Amino acid sequence: MPRPTAAQLAYGSCTVIFSTLAMLLLSQTSSGLGIAVIALAALALGLLVAVTVPVPRSAPAAAGLPSAQQRTPAGRPRASMRSAAPAESAREPANP
Repeated sequence: MPRPTAAQLAYGSCTVIFSTLAMLLLSQTSSGLGIAVIALAALALGLLVAVTVPVPRSAPAAAGLPSAQQRTPAGRPRASMRSAAPAESAREPANP
């Protein structure tokens, strides 16, 4: 099971806090059972919001990089057959 993102934690927590306050103020309940029901409903609503927050796409798909099928097992993009310069000019001796 993946770990929740910061956005999921933030949205879920804010939903629980604000929905609890709103339901307590609107219902004006003072009994322990009513407060427990409201707290459970707020937790369920917060969980629902946290689960439905869109999960960010992986970096290669979002950045327009090659997909997983076009990548090597090491995770590096494959070298292109087309190069701008010949391979011989890429290496020069350090001290002639």
